[in-house]
Amino acid sequence: MSETDDIAPAPDPRFRLVDVTLDEATVGWRNADVEHERKVAIFDLLDENYFRPEGSPGGPYLLKLAIQDNRLVFHISTESEPDHGTIILALGPFRRIVKDYFLICESYFQAIRTAPPSQIEAIDMGRRGLHNEGSETLRDRLKGKIAVDFPTARRLFTLICVLHIKG
Repeated sequence: MSETDDIAPAPDPRFRLVDVTLDEATVGWRNADVEHERKVAIFDLLDENYFRPEGSPGGPYLLKLAIQDNRLVFHISTESEPDHGTIILALGPFRRIVKDYFLICESYFQAIRTAPPSQIEAIDMGRRGLHNEGSETLRDRLKGKIAVDFPTARRLFTLICVLHIKG
């Protein structure tokens, strides 16, 4: 099965995340909706994921996500190896997608108050499309560094968006 398949590989307890945190120095103030999205994304991610750092014999893994020096940082550890590895990605490829995603999310939250269902559905389809684009961009940027399935990439992209929110 290739990394581009949307279907998750068979579960292997060695290649999964068992803990995910966001660097609190990176994350600003979060309102209740954002905090809820963060908690749901982490809960769903820990429930089901595929995470295989290139060349690693296996975990399970603990991940800390941060933005440092305008870069996205994946600090990876295991229970026996606190510094299993660090992956650093440029933020440039994510900027437009995250910005557009925030704009469409704002439109969506405004629409659910007053717009007809057909308009809400159209905006939601656009929102999901941008989320999928961000997830594929993340998978592309991680290629050769960390293999993740599509659902894992989606949940990680949600957390990357949380890291971008400034209080």
